[in-house]
Amino acid sequence: MSPGFVVAIVGAESTGKTTLANGLACSLDRPDRRAVAVGEYLREFCDRAQRTPRREEQAGIAAEQTLRIEAAAASHAIVIADTTALMTAVYSEWVFGDASLHADAARDHRRCALTLLTALDLAWTPDGLQREGPQVREPIDARVREALQRAGVAYAVVGGNGAARLQSALRAVEHAIGRSTTVITALPVAEPATPIAPGWTSLCERCGDPDCERRLLARPAAGE
Repeated sequence: MSPGFVVAIVGAESTGKTTLANGLACSLDRPDRRAVAVGEYLREFCDRAQRTPRREEQAGIAAEQTLRIEAAAASHAIVIADTTALMTAVYSEWVFGDASLHADAARDHRRCALTLLTALDLAWTPDGLQREGPQVREPIDARVREALQRAGVAYAVVGGNGAARLQSALRAVEHAIGRSTTVITALPVAEPATPIAPGWTSLCERCGDPDCERRLLARPAAGE
C-alpha cells in the first residue's frame, strides 16, 4: 500500500488548526478512501504532565508528532496533520532560543504533500497550557513562514470563518490532489452559499508578505 496523501496544517496559536483538521478529515473520509486527522501531540503532553515542555523534551515531542503522522499515512489514503515537527522547531527557537530542531523538522515536513497555513483572521481564545497569548501570533506566523521558505515548502494560506474556512481548505486540498501523482479520487464539494475568494496560493517571492495575503482574503469573489 502506498503512503497516504499527507496534508500538514501549521500556523500560530488560536488560528483554528484543530477545528480545520477535524473538519477536513470528516469531509474527505469515505469507505473507499479513508481519511484521518492526527492530533497535536504537544496538547496531549501538556494535558498529561500539567505543564509545558522543557527544552530537552522538545526533540522528543517533534519526533513523536512525526511518528504518528507516518503511522497514519501507512493505513489511510489521506492524513490531515494538526501541526508537524516544524511547529515544535519554531516554538523551541522562540521560547528557548534553540534552533537545533529545524533541520530534522524541515526534512520531515517535506514528506507532506500539501501544507496549509492558517491565517490570523480569527479572534484569539484561551485553550490550555500551550497557549501564550495573542501578542505572539504575528511573530510566530512570521517565523513559520520563514521556516517553510527555508525548507523550500510551498504552502496554501487558508482564511475565512466557519464553513468558509473549511471550504477554502477543501479547495486547496482538491487542487493539490489533482496535481499529485498519488491516485486519489477527489471528493466533490458543494459550493458555499456565499462565494468567497480562493484561500490558497502557491509559494512565490511575495508569499512571506502577510499584507499580500490579507488583500487576497479581503478581495470580493468574482460576480459579487
